[in-house]
Amino acid sequence: MSVSSRAPETIAVLMGGPSVEREVSLSSGRECARALRAAGFEVREIDAGPRLAEDLKALRPDVVFNALHGRWGEDGCVQGLLEWLGLPYTHSGVLSSALAMDKQRTKDAYRAAGLPTIDSVLADRTEIEAGHVMDPPYVVKPNNEGSSVGVYIVTGAANGPPVLAPDLPEVLMVETYAPGRELTTTVMGDRALTVTDILTDSWYDYHAKYAEGGSRHVLPAEIPPDIFEACRDHAQRAHDALGCRGLSRTDFRWDAACGRDGLILLETNTQPGMTPTSLSPEQAAHCGIDFPALVTWMVEDATCGR
Repeated sequence: MSVSSRAPETIAVLMGGPSVEREVSLSSGRECARALRAAGFEVREIDAGPRLAEDLKALRPDVVFNALHGRWGEDGCVQGLLEWLGLPYTHSGVLSSALAMDKQRTKDAYRAAGLPTIDSVLADRTEIEAGHVMDPPYVVKPNNEGSSVGVYIVTGAANGPPVLAPDLPEVLMVETYAPGRELTTTVMGDRALTVTDILTDSWYDYHAKYAEGGSRHVLPAEIPPDIFEACRDHAQRAHDALGCRGLSRTDFRWDAACGRDGLILLETNTQPGMTPTSLSPEQAAHCGIDFPALVTWMVEDATCGR
């Protein structure tokens, strides 16, 4: 895919913001702004703060490129503001962003679409710290955060339930631990790109996702063809079931010992990372879509009423 020849438009790149994923968003935003300029657009970088509405009203960009991650930027909040202002924007709309950010409701949507997922419950943090909510091994994590923020893995050998950080929400998700390999597939509109096998020395935590050398990406994943195609099929179906638009990325666990039955969906990310170590740009490049072409496609796909 090549970058189209077109008159420059003004693109506002939203980045930073107040979420716990602020630093990742700043990195994503800088990379996207650089690529958009290379594609011939006029770009303004906006660190999303309390005056975001005023900043956007003053600028009146042709398109808003949403490079925010985490709450407020990825959960339908900023999407609602952009709809109110009548500004075309990238990625998913209000409802699908809110739905995909809520991990428990995402699982409900998966099940309704016939997609395999794993058992989980929502529990109060005092209940989680008082005793095992389910039999180990299990995972405790926020129901509405990304980037593996605030994740606890409780193994079968654990002496007791986890002691949670004080800044975590009052209600958290507890889900059965899914063993196996970490796989992921990016969807670009109506096209599932490929499958990446993510290798780490321990587990795919925040450091492994964003630190240089924190993980190794095998692309395309060296897995059986039926599992490879199942990932692509399931990612596209998850994208559609959640009502996603633009770019999304669905993460899987696959237990090779169980064959096709060992493949389960973990979650769908409606604002995949766009940093130098991010998976979606890497998959696009593997499919012949360089970074300027990818962000150009996202800008051309932008609308209101998503």
